[in-house]
Amino acid sequence: MIAAAATEDHVRRAIQVSVDARAHGNHPFGAILVAPDGTISLEAENTVVTENDITGHAETNLVRKAWEAIPHAELPGYTLVTSCEPCAMCSGAIYWAGIGAVVYGLSEQGLRTLTGDHPENPTLDHPCRLIFADGSREVTVLGPVLEDEAADPHRGFWHD
Repeated sequence: MIAAAATEDHVRRAIQVSVDARAHGNHPFGAILVAPDGTISLEAENTVVTENDITGHAETNLVRKAWEAIPHAELPGYTLVTSCEPCAMCSGAIYWAGIGAVVYGLSEQGLRTLTGDHPENPTLDHPCRLIFADGSREVTVLGPVLEDEAADPHRGFWHD
């Protein structure tokens, strides 16, 4: 796992990627992949709107990139850092890719508080830890981290 100070820096970078996603016309979610040495290997933002693909969440986009760019046997040493807690779909993708750890900013419950019943984000109240716990290998989870900062890109986005 990465050091606490680095964790906050990485979460802040994922939050900035979520701000970029919003600026590009997408939902405000961003994710980065951190190598075992603490460097950022890859970044991905949400592309649901611009790619017209409901599976274009930041985390699934990042998993696709990681699967293409990094030897699969090395992925357990990597940490996926995301602006918001991974949803059930993204948690499954992270698990199947073999990524070893997840750090997230805003919790799924915190996100749901901000989005309410918005039709573009039918948030599931199912923590990623529960999904990972049902697997046959461990995925370390740290979060929420900097939850209030991670909520900022969502303020004013889901409701006029």
